[in-house]
Amino acid sequence: MSDRHSLLDTITDTLAPVHRDGHKFVAIGLIATLVFFFVWPPLGWIGALITAWIIYFFRDPDRVTPLRDGLIVAPADGKVSLIEKVRPPIELGLGEEERVRVSIFLSVFDVHIQRAPLAGRIARSIYVPGAFLNAELDKASEENERRTIVIETANGLSVAVVQIAGLVARRIVTFVAEGDSIGVGERFGLIRFGSRVDTYLPPGAFPAVAVGQRAIGGETVLADLRSVEPEREARRH
Repeated sequence: MSDRHSLLDTITDTLAPVHRDGHKFVAIGLIATLVFFFVWPPLGWIGALITAWIIYFFRDPDRVTPLRDGLIVAPADGKVSLIEKVRPPIELGLGEEERVRVSIFLSVFDVHIQRAPLAGRIARSIYVPGAFLNAELDKASEENERRTIVIETANGLSVAVVQIAGLVARRIVTFVAEGDSIGVGERFGLIRFGSRVDTYLPPGAFPAVAVGQRAIGGETVLADLRSVEPEREARRH
């Protein structure tokens, strides 16, 4: 067996399967593209580019998730846009104590599959209708359409993950229901198209990421509950 890594191997490794939720959109794009080619070939090429982007948007790559107890991993791909200490919304049922909220902004070019930040049971799943403001704005956490799942662990910890719609995103999809068990890094939902995901850490937890950092869903460690390290400082180079 050759150890050489060809260009084709590199391209194959880069490609990711399309999530099942995107199959119908890809099928619609392919049919429309064929019709466009029949009507006017230049229009068909535009349709082909749009279909290729749909395939890219709904990509669902495998991830390597750290499994040590006490780790909370990022639920989404994207840029860490906000880290702040806030009182959780009443709708979450997490009490009055302040928690660190880590917000990850997803552009239309990021993977849009969300993954569980830790293992546990889905204690609550709450849908809240709302506006479609720019998801990077701080007030989007309280005013935009959103879906929250609260995960409770066997030892009583609770972490809330909020899928927030944005200017372009108009559909929040969740694959889990209240009472379901979920493993860390397992897929629990997606948002179409461009959005934000907030994570409310347990009280007393310090974030292990910084604003401006890129997060990888299911892989990047947001917090280590076993660590006594204070909140990290970072700088952009």
